[in-house]
Amino acid sequence: MAVQVTDAEWKIMECLWDHAPQTMGEITATLEPATGWTRQTVITLLKRMTEKGAVSMDDSGRAKKYTPLITREEASAEETHKLLNHVFRGKASLLVNQLVDSGDLSAEDLQEILNLLREP
Repeated sequence: MAVQVTDAEWKIMECLWDHAPQTMGEITATLEPATGWTRQTVITLLKRMTEKGAVSMDDSGRAKKYTPLITREEASAEETHKLLNHVFRGKASLLVNQLVDSGDLSAEDLQEILNLLREP
C-alpha cells in the first residue's frame, strides 16, 4: 500500500515504529521537546494520518491508542521512489553518482553497495 507521509507525519511514525501502540499524550510528550508541538497539533496530524491509512486508532480503552499500518520499510521505499523520480528522473545511477560526488559515501558504504549489486 503506497501511503505518503509528510515530514511532520514522519516524526509521529518514528514514534510509533519505535513503540506501538501509543496514546496521543505519549506521542506528544515524546515529540514536544524537539518540535514544540502542542496536543492539538498531534491530534490534527493523527486524524489526517488515520484518514489516509497510515495509522489505526483503537478507542476501546480509556485513551485512544494509535498503531502504524505501514512499516518503516514501506514508507522508506515510497520516499525513495518519490525522491528518485522527482530529483533524479527515475535513475538510480544519478542518485549514486550524486552521493559519490558529494563525498557522502564512505569506503564501507561503497563496499556494501558493491556487495548488494553482486547478489543474485
